[in-house]
Amino acid sequence: MQWTTPKQIAIYLTLFLCVSVSLILVLFTLAFGYGIDWLQVVIVTSVLFLPIYFISYFIIRKYIHEKVKVIYKSLSRHKGTSDDVETDLNKVDEDVDRMVDERQQEIEELKSMESFRREFLGNVSHELKTPIFNIQGYIHTLLDGAISDENVNMQYLERTSKSVDRMINIVEDLEMISKIESNRLDLEFSRWDIVNYVQELFDILEMKAKKRSVSLSMDNQSNINFVEADKDKIAQVLINLIENSIKYGKDGGHTRVRFFEMGENILIEVADDGGGIPSDHLPRLFERFYRVDKSRSRSEGGTGLGLSIVKHIIEAHRQTINVRSTENVGTTFSFTLKKSK
Repeated sequence: MQWTTPKQIAIYLTLFLCVSVSLILVLFTLAFGYGIDWLQVVIVTSVLFLPIYFISYFIIRKYIHEKVKVIYKSLSRHKGTSDDVETDLNKVDEDVDRMVDERQQEIEELKSMESFRREFLGNVSHELKTPIFNIQGYIHTLLDGAISDENVNMQYLERTSKSVDRMINIVEDLEMISKIESNRLDLEFSRWDIVNYVQELFDILEMKAKKRSVSLSMDNQSNINFVEADKDKIAQVLINLIENSIKYGKDGGHTRVRFFEMGENILIEVADDGGGIPSDHLPRLFERFYRVDKSRSRSEGGTGLGLSIVKHIIEAHRQTINVRSTENVGTTFSFTLKKSK
C-alpha cells in the first residue's frame, strides 16, 4: 500500500508513535518490577492517538502544501492555483507529468511555427524579389536611354506591366489566405448546378487546353447536380484545379471531372493522365509557396498559393479535399460539397 496523502501518512506515523509509546511504557513497567496493566496501556495509547494524529496531519499537510505550492507556481499559468493545490502525491505526480507534457508540446509547436515563419518569410521575399528586380531592371534600362528606342521601349514596358501584375496576384492571394484564416471571408451560400457550371468552365478554358492538345470531359455518376456552396469561391477552386491539370499534365493528355454520390455530399474529382507527383511531395502540396517543379511553376506564371487557397476555401465550407497521384500515371484532386435538393 502506498502512503501518498497527508491523512495516510499521519495515520501511519500516529500508529508508529503510539506503538512505540506503548512498548516504552511496557518496558518501563517491567524494568521496575511492576505488573503490566494492559488496560492502562490501551487507555494511554487511545488518549495519545487523536492528538498525535491531528498534530501530525497538520504538520505533514502544511509541509507538503508548501513544497507542492512551489511546483504549481512554477508550472501553472493560472494565477491563484498555488493557493488550492493537490496534496495527494500521486495526483501531484500526475499533474506535474501532464503539465510537463503540455509544455513540451507547446515548445514543439513553437519550434514548428518558428520554422514555418522563417520558411514563409523566405518564400514571400523570394517570390516578390523576382518581379521587383525585373521591374527595376526594365525601368533603369528605359531611364538610361532605351525609352527613346522604339524597338524595345514598348516591349520593356509590357514586361514591367507583367511583373507588376504578378506582384499584385501574389499580394491578392496572400490577402485571400489571411481573410480565410482569420475567419473574415464571407461565404455566400446558394443553390446552383455544379455540373452545368463545370461545362461553362470547359468552354472558357478550351483555348488553353487546345494549346497543349488536352481534351476535357465530364463523367457524372451523381443523381443530383445541385450543391449548396459559395459559387464564386468554388469557381476559383475548380478553375485552379482544371488549369493545373492542363498546365502540368502532358501534351495531348486528358483532363476529366467526375461527380459521385457520397451520402449528403457530392464528391468532385479533377483527374489528369500526366506525369504525376512524387509521393514525398504529396504531404506538403497544399502548403503556401510549395512547388513540386519550381522552375516550371514560375515559368507558367503561378504564385505558388493556388492550392493553399483551394484547401482553405474547401475547409471554410466545412468539407475536405484530398490528392492522390502516381508517377507516370496521373494526379487526381477530390473534394466534397454539400448537396442541395
